[in-house]
Amino acid sequence: MTAAVVAVVGPTATGKSDLGLALAERFGGEVVNADAMQLYRGMDVGTAKLRVDERRGIVHHQLDVLEVDQEASVAHYQEHARADLAEIVSRGARPVVVGGSGLYVRALLDEITFPGTDPQVRARWEARVEEQGVGLVHAELERLDPVAAASIGRANARRIVRALEVIELTGRAYSATLPEHRYAVPAVQIGLDCDREVLDRRVEDRVARMWSTGLVDEVRGLVRRGMGRTASRAVGYAEVIAALAGDGDLAAARESVSAHTRRLARKQMGWFGRDPRVHWLDARTPDLVERAVELVEAADAGTLTDPGLRRRTLGS
Repeated sequence: MTAAVVAVVGPTATGKSDLGLALAERFGGEVVNADAMQLYRGMDVGTAKLRVDERRGIVHHQLDVLEVDQEASVAHYQEHARADLAEIVSRGARPVVVGGSGLYVRALLDEITFPGTDPQVRARWEARVEEQGVGLVHAELERLDPVAAASIGRANARRIVRALEVIELTGRAYSATLPEHRYAVPAVQIGLDCDREVLDRRVEDRVARMWSTGLVDEVRGLVRRGMGRTASRAVGYAEVIAALAGDGDLAAARESVSAHTRRLARKQMGWFGRDPRVHWLDARTPDLVERAVELVEAADAGTLTDPGLRRRTLGS
């Protein structure tokens, strides 16, 4: 039986990077990043990217592959990260995917194709958002594709525009293009869960480390290089950019980074919590690595049971 690709997923600040390193060491693996913002060269402090000297000599892929003025594309990521998987396997090593960007994880592991894009069509819908407001454009999506509209928040302009772009380009409902939960490669997903109050404290600690290790100076340098739309909107960067531009002060920006990171963690748990294939472990479990190893070994042996639907939500 082909050894499963291991994926360590879940919300930010739960310790995915550390568990990924431990599993890569145990199984002779190489890490494939699945955090969209860690694709960017120079976005290090604000993304909690492991420094080279923290990677224990383990090869990492899909880190620092974009400049900050480039736009990240999940379709581009899928192409190149799947090539990395194939190369890792060809060397007899184990791919260990680590990250909290849910769509990127699914693009890598699942049977999923992405409709093309058209900058002019997208620009036209973006202009309508600016002119009419996101609420009216969401209403248009609701008219064209009620299923998609129900799954996309009324304030999520980026996803609303993408759904309308796909509908216009394909002539099909956007919801019809969404994939089922079906792996393209043998895989086992290990999710790290954490009590809400504990996770909030971890987020506060992470933001404090970001501030003490130079996030503000990092952002200043990146702004001078010229940041594109995707990079400049990342949590931890957008708030500092706004403060440096005179919209509030850095103390307020720090509070905003904490609040927005907590919100991001909830969104990530919602995304991964809807995937019935994820095997959840408590991030605080003393024998976390051994329990994760048992899951991987069971997947390899073909004895891993379906975890079924998630029994609880974060912090409940």
